[in-house]
Amino acid sequence: MIGVLVTFTQPDKFDRSALTTIADELRGPFEGMPGLRLKSFMLDEEGVHARNFYVWDDEEKARAFFTDEIVQKVTGIYGVPPKIEFLDIVGLVDNSGA
Repeated sequence: MIGVLVTFTQPDKFDRSALTTIADELRGPFEGMPGLRLKSFMLDEEGVHARNFYVWDDEEKARAFFTDEIVQKVTGIYGVPPKIEFLDIVGLVDNSGA
């Protein structure tokens, strides 16, 4: 399992309602995506960092998703380029099925 943290940093604050709209509009393509266990759309308390966190079944699928084309697309959506970090998930608690 691998996690991917994608961070967009806006010098001015992000508009929370705009990010909620983005999350709602982009949800569909990720539902049922092969290899993707979960994806979250997040905003920090200060409103300057929008973060998306993904959990993938394997590193190959995760890295294959983040093409130059995808990076350009999300840069256009969020207005700033992302920082992408690949993280080795060494343990996970998932209570969603409880």
